[in-house]
Amino acid sequence: MRALARAAAAILMIMVSAITGSSARAQEEKTTAPGIGVSDHVLRLTPAELTWMAGPRALPAGASMAVIEGAFDKPGPFVVRLKFPADYKIPAHSHPIKVTVTVIAGTFHMGLGDHLEAAKGKALPAGSIFEMPARIHHFGWTSEETIIQEHGTGPLSVNYLNPSGGPRQQ
Repeated sequence: MRALARAAAAILMIMVSAITGSSARAQEEKTTAPGIGVSDHVLRLTPAELTWMAGPRALPAGASMAVIEGAFDKPGPFVVRLKFPADYKIPAHSHPIKVTVTVIAGTFHMGLGDHLEAAKGKALPAGSIFEMPARIHHFGWTSEETIIQEHGTGPLSVNYLNPSGGPRQQ
């Protein structure tokens, strides 16, 4: 009986540690966990409740983003949604970290190589997932409004292969 009580106490301690150790979220709701009296942040958002803002300066103008967790430009885990208009193009680039992407809505076209070439791309409809290993050269574009969700462990940067042709160059 004592061993069972100790095991139950250990499991409760692990659960409390997991709950209280979760990372802060950009969009959150404060609740009290039932039965254990521990405060934590629970994320429950519908698509309409996301807070969209101008996309990151590292991307061409026209993108919007909703930060769900963390900050992609700082150390630690991040989750961000990016919304692109139709006919949006992201020139060939790489990232210093692995990034995993899920297509939420629309179709994201993605290809590998040193230049944006539609013939080298693959159409990824909603529900598709792709993973970009660190430092791999790739590019993307849309043919309709498209929303993707990226997650990884930052910091994330966008390193354009042709810096003079990168976005927001003056």
